Amino acid sequence: MGRTRWGKNAAGALLAAAVMATSACGGEAEAEKKSAATPKVPTVAAATKTFQDAVADFDASNGCPKATGECWDKMQAIAEPATALRKAMNADHGAGPEFYSPAYRLLDKIEDGMAVGEDAFTNRPDVLGSAHDLSDWLDEHPVQ
Repeated sequence: MGRTRWGKNAAGALLAAAVMATSACGGEAEAEKKSAATPKVPTVAAATKTFQDAVADFDASNGCPKATGECWDKMQAIAEPATALRKAMNADHGAGPEFYSPAYRLLDKIEDGMAVGEDAFTNRPDVLGSAHDLSDWLDEHPVQ
């Protein structure tokens, strides 16, 4: 009789452990799904570095040809980190929108220039000129 009772208790303990392990895995999986669904926003410092590196890469490539439409890929290479920079600024509750107002205006000009579409030559100052101005502003207003 002692062995049968021990067997039932052991089986019950194993069943309880299996249920708890399954529940824990489900909870972890659910948490992983939520974190995967919510994209990570970089810090302003990290987004600033990525953006300024893109501007420096543009400068190192000797810019765009004067009158040809061969600059779209370079403009996109600056606009993408500019978008990430805006997201980082939006998430920075320490500095706030008033601090970033001049930067937001320059980001707006970059986005307006990109909205024109393919390199139309006329949108280069909005995208590339504003990117350089924003890079200068970021140097003058460092955020940790």
